[in-house]
Amino acid sequence: MGIQFKQVTKRYGGSASPLVVQGIDFVVPKGSLTTILGPSGCGKTTTLRMIAGLEAPTGGQILIDGVDVTHLGPSERNVSMVFQSYALFPHMNVIENVRYGLDVSGVSKSEASERALQSLANVGLKGYEQRLPSELSGGQQQRVALARALVLEPSVLLFDEPLSNLDARLRRSMRDEIRHLQQRLGLTVAYVTHDQSEALAVSDQIIVMEAGRIAQAGTPQDLYERPASAFVAGFMGEAVLFDGQSLADGTVQLGPLRLVPRHAVAPGAVRAAVRPEAWLVGRELLGSETLPGTLSAKLLQWSYLGSFVELTFQTELGTVFVVSPEVERDWRIGQLLALSLPGRGVSVVAV
Repeated sequence: MGIQFKQVTKRYGGSASPLVVQGIDFVVPKGSLTTILGPSGCGKTTTLRMIAGLEAPTGGQILIDGVDVTHLGPSERNVSMVFQSYALFPHMNVIENVRYGLDVSGVSKSEASERALQSLANVGLKGYEQRLPSELSGGQQQRVALARALVLEPSVLLFDEPLSNLDARLRRSMRDEIRHLQQRLGLTVAYVTHDQSEALAVSDQIIVMEAGRIAQAGTPQDLYERPASAFVAGFMGEAVLFDGQSLADGTVQLGPLRLVPRHAVAPGAVRAAVRPEAWLVGRELLGSETLPGTLSAKLLQWSYLGSFVELTFQTELGTVFVVSPEVERDWRIGQLLALSLPGRGVSVVAV
């Protein structure tokens, strides 16, 4: 069964206080990884803490593996949590940190040590047993925190922004390691992040929260390609929203551009979420020249970022942000260029 929320609410303070989580329902299937994604203040961390038993819900029901744990404390749930700060004991070496939960649970020293060694091997830290946290890199400290959580053999493993303190390269590496470990061990995982690319990379299911409610839940591909609202469309993949019109022939008019959406939308006012990589930058325009089926765009700013460039244009649709692989092109501020939208990377939702 994994994790199940049934009409769960949460408020801080008295009955007059606003609900920070507003009657949400979801299931994290056993052996899968679900990411809870959303902007700051949306209720995602509160939701994770309610799974852990660190916060009590105001209403509703929480089940883990079919057992009602709504009113059980953290020690009464078979749940482990990996925190953003790692929360390692600085005066203990690696194996003592990993073994700590077993030691306080009354497990024999020999069994605790054996399980801790196996857990360290699972995260690639065999041979690091005697090191102190201060002697480890950020990525190694994160692995120790993960080994400490895994050694308890939890029914559910929780991650709260686990990669936010790591540099970009290490973040990608640890992201892949967490996903590989989850799949290899068949772990049930709830994972909180505000990073859309991180969520897309690791998840079987993504739950997007907005102001204490679930805006949409589904596979990464569902949310990226078939967003249920303008909020989800804009939140997934740094998309910019533009007003448009869905026409009777199934196309969408976006200023001078005519698009064929990947999924049918009823005629009427729509919003198109256009991701930076969706734009195709065509040739330079001369004077007041226009090209049919393209958007005339004046280059306001550009930045070289190694394997791609970031471009900001002024157009009749407003400001357009573009990511282009054409790093060797002669970009000049003030250039008038033709932009087009081949189709992929554009999501259209009814208003």
